[in-house]
Amino acid sequence: MREFISSIEGEYRRYKSLGEGALRQVREDELSKAGPGDGNSIAVIVWHLSGNLRSRFTDFFTTDGEKPWRKRDEEFEPRAVTYAELLERWNEGWKTVLGTLEELTDSDLSRTVTIRGVGFQAHEALHRLMAHTSYHVGQIVYLAKSFRGSEWKSLSIPPGQSEEYNKNPTREKPR
Repeated sequence: MREFISSIEGEYRRYKSLGEGALRQVREDELSKAGPGDGNSIAVIVWHLSGNLRSRFTDFFTTDGEKPWRKRDEEFEPRAVTYAELLERWNEGWKTVLGTLEELTDSDLSRTVTIRGVGFQAHEALHRLMAHTSYHVGQIVYLAKSFRGSEWKSLSIPPGQSEEYNKNPTREKPR
């Protein structure tokens, strides 16, 4: 049975789609531009998010989620990247998480997952990892919107259109 896992997978797909909608609106020269207050660039956020997803979801039940091959601190180093390089890194992380979720069933939710030596039930780990993912996708959306300003194309309900959307709420459940 995959009722709960399918729901979790749908939410991950929704965040992937939101991130990609934001990335499509960013110019290549903005990918490495630092955020406000010398914050992380979109490239840094993508490198970190992809590193986290690959580390946590590779061998989900059999190895610690913090892999020895992961170089987390390096993910936060400023970097200049092309759009193609960014999308390649982005897709590596998403391929890992979605591939792992495809193999899970609801009965796996009570199994143990280890992250940095600490045991979690899989459902706890999945909630934790979803929150981490949504946090960073939100940062990407924020930066992309700040770069586009008035040219921003809304990824959700555009301002002033809530009443119209509520008549036909087509995006309430992930596909």
